[in-house]
Formats: sequence, C-alpha cells, structure tokens
Amino acid sequence: MNIYKLYFNYLIEALEKFKSDFKYSFKVDDILKKLTLEPPKNSINGDMSTNLAMILSKDLKLSPKIIANHLKVYILNFPDVANVNVAGPGFINITFKQHIWTDFISNLLQNIENWDKLEIGNGKNINIEYISANPTGPLHAGHARGAVFGDALASLLTEVGYSVTREYYINDAGNQIEKLVDSSLLRYNEQITNKTIDIPEGLYPGEYLKEVGKTLYEKYGDKLQLDDQKKVFEKVRSVSIEVIMEMIKNDLLKLGIKMDVFTSEKKIISGHLLNEIIKILESKNLIFYGVLDPPKGADAKNWEKREQLLFKSSQYGDDADRALKKSDGTWTYFATDMAYHLDKMNRTKGDLINVLGADHIGYISRINAAVSALSNGSVEIDTKVCALVNLLEDGKPMKMSKRKGNFVTLSDVVNAVGKDVLRFIMLTRRNDQSLDFDFKKVMEKSKENPVFYVQYAHARCKSIFRSSKVNEKELILKNPKRLKDVHEIELIKFIALWPRTLELAAKNHEPHRICYYLIELSSIFHSLWNKGKDNNIKFIVEDDLELTNARLSLVKVVALTIRKGLSILKIEPIFEM
Repeated sequence: MNIYKLYFNYLIEALEKFKSDFKYSFKVDDILKKLTLEPPKNSINGDMSTNLAMILSKDLKLSPKIIANHLKVYILNFPDVANVNVAGPGFINITFKQHIWTDFISNLLQNIENWDKLEIGNGKNINIEYISANPTGPLHAGHARGAVFGDALASLLTEVGYSVTREYYINDAGNQIEKLVDSSLLRYNEQITNKTIDIPEGLYPGEYLKEVGKTLYEKYGDKLQLDDQKKVFEKVRSVSIEVIMEMIKNDLLKLGIKMDVFTSEKKIISGHLLNEIIKILESKNLIFYGVLDPPKGADAKNWEKREQLLFKSSQYGDDADRALKKSDGTWTYFATDMAYHLDKMNRTKGDLINVLGADHIGYISRINAAVSALSNGSVEIDTKVCALVNLLEDGKPMKMSKRKGNFVTLSDVVNAVGKDVLRFIMLTRRNDQSLDFDFKKVMEKSKENPVFYVQYAHARCKSIFRSSKVNEKELILKNPKRLKDVHEIELIKFIALWPRTLELAAKNHEPHRICYYLIELSSIFHSLWNKGKDNNIKFIVEDDLELTNARLSLVKVVALTIRKGLSILKIEPIFEM
C-alpha cells in the first residue's frame, strides 16, 4: 500500500471535481506537473501537505488561501481524513485518523514482495555511461565516486522498471595512447635487458606497466624489436590496453560493478559514424565552414584565426557553435563524441545518461545540443557531473603513493575499507557536491559514521528477533492497533515514505536520496530502541504476547526496508555486530 500514491490520486479526483463544480478552464495536466503531496516540514502541522492551492492561484487569479478553503471541503471527504487546515501562504495540511498507519503496517506485511513496487520505466531502454577512464593505468580513488554513482543509478532505474545498459567508453585513441605505447616499450625493454630503466618525464611511470612489459615479453620474446615501427606500435598498443582494461575490470568487480558494454573510441573513429553525422547535419542545414570567435582567458594567446567545419550547436541551446574538423581536416574530439552518441542512440533506442567528472562541466551544453540535433529531439540526455572527492587521513589530506605513479588506486581504497563502506560513503552527498572521504572516520563504529549507523540498525533488528526467539519469517501480525505510541507511529509514517523516496530518487536520477532515507530511518529506529532501554517502550514484553507480536512486526518491517534500500545500493546488510 503506497499511501502517498493513494492520496495523490484522491487529490487528482478532487481537482477534477473542483474544476467541474466551479466551471474553471485550467488544464489539469499542467497543474499535475507542479503538484506535490509530501510530509509537512513540521509534523505538528499534520501528516501530509500539498501546494495545490498555490499553483492554482495564477490560473484562477485568486488568493491561494481562498482556493485552499474551497479545496478543504473536498479533501475532508477523503477516506480516513481526520482534519484539514490551511497554513502559511496557502499550504493545505492533512491529518489522518491514527488507524490508517497501523492498517498500513498490516497491509505491508500481507504484501511484502510488492508493497513498494513501482513501474515508472515500463521496460523503456536507457543507457548509462559512467567511469570511462583512459586505459592508461588502473582506476584511481577519484574514479570511485562516478563509478558508485553511475552503478547505483543503474540499479535504482532497474528497480523501477527500466531496461538499463551500463556502458564504459574506452578512450583508446589520441596522444595519451602514444605515451602509453612508449611507456610500455620501456617496460618491455626492462624485461629483455633485466635492467631498471628510468622513465622520462611526460611518460607513465607507474609500476603497473611492468605487467604490460612482462606480457609483451611472454607473447613476443625479443622478436618485437625486429618488426617495423607501425606494427610494433599496434602490437604494443593492443597488449597495453588489453592488460590495463583487465586491471580496470577486476577493480570494478571488487567494487561490485560489472559493465554490460565496452565501446572503443578507436572503432568509432575508424567506422562509418563520423561520415553519418555529417550527412545528418547536412540534411538539416546544421553545418557550415566558418571561423570561431577567439576563446576567453589564457587560451586566447595561442588562438589562430582559421576556417573550420562547424556545427550550429548554438541553435540547440549551446553557448557557441562547435568545430567538427580542425583546419588540417582531421576530426575534433567533439565530432568523435557526436559519433559515439549516435552509436549509443542506434543501439539503445532509448534515452541516455552520462556520468562525468568535475572537469567536464563545460561539456554538457554541447553534447546536449548534439543529441537533440541527431535525434530530432526524440532522445533525452541527462548529464550528471560528480564533484571532487578529498581523500583524508584523520582530517589531513592524504599523501599520494609514489610507488603507484603518484596516485591512490581504487583497489587501494577498496582493500582498505571494503566495497560496502566505499559505496555507501560515496552516496552521502549529492553528486555535484564535493565530498570528504576520511579513511579513519569511515571505519569508526559510532553514530557519526553513517554506514555503521545503518548497518547497526539492521543488526539490532536481527538481535531483537534472536532475543525474542521468534522466527521472523513465520511472524504474522495479530493486532496492529496495539502500535499506538507516538514514537511507533512516527516510525511507521517514515516507513510509508519509502515508495515515495524511491520514486523521487528514480525520476530525478538521484540515488543519494536512498542513502539519506536509510540514515534517517535508522536514526528513528535507534531512537525508538533507546526508549526501550529507558523502560518506556520495550520490543519484548514478556507478559503481553500480543504487544510483543505487534512490535516485532514493526521491527521486521524496518529490517526489510533497510535491506531493500541497501540492495538497491548493492550493499550487503550486516546481521550481527
């Protein structure tokens, strides 16, 4: 039973009747886009609050309070409504009869598998591209945030009915690959000569490339030196990327991540898609030869006036037109990226989500323009930027690891704190807010550590059942009306918010909402448990089996909800601490 969905539907019915009774001409669909039904900021104001009167005010040219008082009559007729009052600028606050909350727990337990089931996606395809680090070395700690965010979002959207593709774009073309090949050849020569070689500045010094050198030697012996330069480059390039991508895949598996698709930039460039985007844009009169304005700031010093093939991206909301070819006729990175997004659209046949690092924020408008132009506006793209993660050790910035090429690897972090801790902490801030990751604090067993706090709540639920000697799976709620203490009702009301939280998280592409919800649910539960410690509310009342049954049922629902949220975040619950 999704109480918020149920009463939202009642509200729509009341809106339709209100419109008919007063013969108003507003469009109901336009109102529904802005309509909210949510808990009031202060629980003293009731159980639910709606902004309906305020959003009708503009169309009806009436005071929100006048409209609210008219609507109040309709809302009082909703089932189990005890009171309706108008507050502030025109909020309508609704208070229910108490039995609605105890009935909710009873209905939930009778429909455990589907009570929070949402079909928002209805099988619609959606592609989420995330991580997409250059294949020049293992993933570093900074990649963890985008990896966890993208994977949690994929899990969340799958949960609400989307058909999700998890995609990794391999940037295996360009100058960084030439540096990788040169660096790998030095490690190969170390294998041949059995002597350590100093890595010149500008190449990749990481010891992980010793594995590449070893693989090259095992595959080619000392014969690689005899090939011509072009063949050597391709062989070294192929082995280097294969070995490093295997490292990356293994590191992702440690973090609980398995991608569905790995797409090569090199294959995009060598295929037909670049010419296809030109044909599409030409047919729409969206390309021309012209000269871009000089860039602002320091980049302007090296700017040269030159004619290039340009895409009219400014017609689609971008702040400037964008070059598709350089003055020497070679493709720009943006053109390659357009081709890649066309490839994703052709394969996905649905909407796209990109998860990018903080340094890509300026990229959003141009790729949005590209997708809109190439799809005739039929494909939606949402680009999420993940802000920086500050690695700390007891409040102080961490020193980077010289032995691994001057960075802390993702594998280092997972090995230090574990998959579940890392995944949870990476979602304790909105993706566009910077995040501090303190190795000492995330391992603390205290309420200041959110992942411990949530895991402890679940373990505490299991401990209560062990003490009661009641089989949780076989428990059947006998009399829900015995749950009447104000703190019990507060907990039930918050559990009722779970489907709404799930829906908002999915629609806004914000998996951190799940994390926030679990922290707050755990806080309310721990508070209730402390009441029992103080002899006010005990979960196990030896001389009142019916009350014990009701309270154990509530504990069961708390544990179920925590497990459901952790499952979406791909985190294992702890059963004993």
